[in-house]
Amino acid sequence: MSESVFEEEAADAVVYALAPAPEFAADGVCFAATATGLLRSADRGATWESAYAALNLPEALPTPAVAVSPAFKRDQTVFAGVAGSVLRSTDGGQTWQVAMLPAPPPTVSTLCISPAYEEDGILFAGSMQDGVFRSANRGSNWVAWNFGLIDLNVLCVALSPHFGVDETLFAGTETGLFRSTNGGRAWREVALPEEAAPVLALALSAHYEEDGIILAGTEEAGLWISGDRGKNWTPVAGLPAGAVNAVLLDPGYPEPPRLLALMDSGLYLSEDNGGSWLELPLEIAPDVAPICVAAPEGLAPGALLLVGLSDGAVTTVNCRSCSE
Repeated sequence: MSESVFEEEAADAVVYALAPAPEFAADGVCFAATATGLLRSADRGATWESAYAALNLPEALPTPAVAVSPAFKRDQTVFAGVAGSVLRSTDGGQTWQVAMLPAPPPTVSTLCISPAYEEDGILFAGSMQDGVFRSANRGSNWVAWNFGLIDLNVLCVALSPHFGVDETLFAGTETGLFRSTNGGRAWREVALPEEAAPVLALALSAHYEEDGIILAGTEEAGLWISGDRGKNWTPVAGLPAGAVNAVLLDPGYPEPPRLLALMDSGLYLSEDNGGSWLELPLEIAPDVAPICVAAPEGLAPGALLLVGLSDGAVTTVNCRSCSE
């Protein structure tokens, strides 16, 4: 395991989100959204530099969210969510354009890009208290799309891998889960068990169009799974008590059936769809918590994981097999 610490003071540099480039295995590019700005690494997370250098900012710019284009190798596009606006770079984070969100200025909590972004130019910004915003012109303009979204405190957004065809996306909020099947134009609440809110994390199967599998990580009720697009839910056993801050699936999930859950207490890997769990070792101080995780190489044994921490560091750890 190796660890790299940002130059900013640890107390001021919480890592909120990580966004590796799709070609991470080849180019090693990853972005980290932190309480002091956006950082970029081009060496698999070993070293980091400010991606906002060209902006000549007079003070730190807290950045809660970041997302990278699925066609990053060709278009070099990355988005950063900040208070009241979304920043866009089309040169890999060297220069930026600012797109203001509709007033009053919302606090962006998450960014999510259409898997078909290269063709449709669609992306979404979830916000605290102001719901979901949608752009259909590559982040130049944004519109609030909240019809039927009765809880505007959006904590996470997840798009179907087939969004370009089925226009399906989910929003996890403080009170539950909502689904849109028309690209965000209208929302309907999904019937989660009453105790399974707030919803902090979402993940959809790579074959969601066929199997309808979705997982939801909650603040106090653990991890839940549905195999019928959210009609019925089953709790996933075996994880320790506490918030499930992130859930990641193997790129081919459900075959292989590998899951990764990030909790306040650490990282947990399952190779049998949640039947059993292995805690992956994180060599961090007792007063440091893992905040976010990225799996740019998938979840196979030996794959590299990037973990953003509450002290402003990014640590790397390799996946292991539960049978080791």
